[in-house]
Amino acid sequence: MKGIGIDIVEVKRFRDVPYKKGNVFYSKIFSDAEIKYCLSKDDPYPHFAARFAAKEAVLKCLKSTIYKIRDVEISNDKDGIPSVKVKNNKGKFLISLSHTKDQAAAAALLQ
Repeated sequence: MKGIGIDIVEVKRFRDVPYKKGNVFYSKIFSDAEIKYCLSKDDPYPHFAARFAAKEAVLKCLKSTIYKIRDVEISNDKDGIPSVKVKNNKGKFLISLSHTKDQAAAAALLQ
């Protein structure tokens, strides 16, 4: 194990900036694919919050300030299992996301 990270986020942070009004806010944090995934949900804000928490957890694993939140992309495979891609990084991550209506959390492990 090379790194571990965890993060928790209040969903309200994203609910308070509705996507239609705050798409610049969202595009500074999320890739087009992440935005599309979240907006495909009936309530996208817990999904945005969970992905944000996952990105933060991954950055904590990396223990480096050279990476920015937009360098991290969270996606799901065909079975719905989340995965991580980090720009210019070949590290392998294990990631777990969870959310309720009010809170989102993620844990990441860099192998």
